[in-house]
Amino acid sequence: MQIAFDQWTKGRKINTLGTNAGAEKLPFQTWRHFKEAFAPELVARAVRESHLPVRTCIDPFGGSGTTALACQFLGVEPVTMEVNPYLADLIEAKLSPYDGSSLTHDLGQIIRAVRRMRGNHDLSWLPATFVAPGVNNRWLFEYEVAQKIESYRMAIAGLYNPVHQMFFRAILGGFLVEVSNVLISGKGRRYRQNWQSRKHTADAVDQQFLTRVQKALYEIARYASRPVSQYTLIRGDCRQTISKAPMADLAVFSPPYPNSFDYTDVYNIELWTLGYLNDSADNKNLRQSTLASHVQTLRTYAPRPIGSNTLDAVSEKLHASRGVLWSRWIPNMVDGYFADMSGVMNALASRLPAHGEIWAVVGDSLYANIHIPVAEILTELAPTCGFEAIRTEAFRSMRSSAQQGGREELAESLMVFRKL
Repeated sequence: MQIAFDQWTKGRKINTLGTNAGAEKLPFQTWRHFKEAFAPELVARAVRESHLPVRTCIDPFGGSGTTALACQFLGVEPVTMEVNPYLADLIEAKLSPYDGSSLTHDLGQIIRAVRRMRGNHDLSWLPATFVAPGVNNRWLFEYEVAQKIESYRMAIAGLYNPVHQMFFRAILGGFLVEVSNVLISGKGRRYRQNWQSRKHTADAVDQQFLTRVQKALYEIARYASRPVSQYTLIRGDCRQTISKAPMADLAVFSPPYPNSFDYTDVYNIELWTLGYLNDSADNKNLRQSTLASHVQTLRTYAPRPIGSNTLDAVSEKLHASRGVLWSRWIPNMVDGYFADMSGVMNALASRLPAHGEIWAVVGDSLYANIHIPVAEILTELAPTCGFEAIRTEAFRSMRSSAQQGGREELAESLMVFRKL
């Protein structure tokens, strides 16, 4: 089984298991760029070093599908969950088996359908900032670019095969930011330098779509024979769905960090432009279905869990410093984050056998010079969730937020837990 994985990764060199940044891009990874996704090599190591033989592996935070895709190449059946509907489609597009000739036929159907469209679609359902003339002389897409994207979206929706729809929609979503006027990072959205004088055209959409589809078709054909083709993808809030998942031998994941990055915002362009969100209520519902790791939407945060003296001390400091924090809700968010993480670990305990392991990449946070040592707190909470912490390995230091000076001082760690 390792042979298939090695053929996929090509024996590349990686700087750290905690990120793909700086490493050679692998097939399927370029369908949508994910700078901070952990490396597939971490999944291979977890399977190799697991205390139990691994036939099934679960990832409650599916993200870009790293764990699930790596598992297929390793001969392990993946179970993965994702609350973000765009990411869920992207994951399923990567995991699904295809008939290449049928996909190529549907590509031709899309291109012909787009050519027949006049490009005068009603785009009023999109937020006003998305299409020129925008708001306050700023917009994400030139008018002709937005029209061409909508033509592709409608043509894809007209396909008979829903799996093919997911595939082509995933490819379309993978370059939306590139034909927009903005750049996206974990810290949000910012306009490109001199964007007003470097306008994208509708032709750029055509070129990107065709080039990327052709590359993806090659990758699908090249890696069609994976040791395992089965998978289970569960859509929705993992806080509710883990308990309904199949049993597994191992869990490998990286949860959102309690750093106030709203990952719904990171994929906001894809979610709206591809039609996953239709109004502000959809946007609010999706945000409230995510882990309590940010304060960008009003929500009710659960109280902090019992069992960690470190969390008790950190929480008390944060609540006492509420007046100097950039959001008064940060103390509640941090409490709620660890309540959610405790819930996730408790649910995973019901899906894993005795001695089954969790391999999790977690990251610390910092607010008003109050350090939130996530790995240390989870180590203390583990026994209340049915696990013991086996070890913690420091992966790298992350840059803290601009409010804290942007210094590289926050640890990102690999944690290994074993079910009691």
